[in-house]
Amino acid sequence: QAKYLAQIILVGAQVVGRAFMRALRQEFAASRVAADARGRSERPQSAAASRITGISLQEAQQILNVSNLNPEQIQKNYDHLFKVNDKSVGGSFYLQSKVVRAKERLDEELRIQAKDEEKGAKGET
Repeated sequence: QAKYLAQIILVGAQVVGRAFMRALRQEFAASRVAADARGRSERPQSAAASRITGISLQEAQQILNVSNLNPEQIQKNYDHLFKVNDKSVGGSFYLQSKVVRAKERLDEELRIQAKDEEKGAKGET
């Protein structure tokens, strides 16, 4: 009887293991499709910046609560969010680091836009 019980447990574990691996593969494929779609919607330099910083432009804008790339508004919101999430005032280091990453991503996007505008100005002359 113990032999049959062991076989049932083994078969059950195999079934659960296969189902888990199948779900994991599907989740990985869906994640890849979403990342590809996000990459196609951005300009090549912007997509590269998203990959390097690990945060998309849209996510960075949501974190810092800005709808357009206004450097003054970005800095103002960054300063506020960084201060309120300081660990010394009961904030979260994790949230503070997300605020820093978002600021870095938006700063990089501003740099890319300035570079594109500079190229456009040179092309017109």
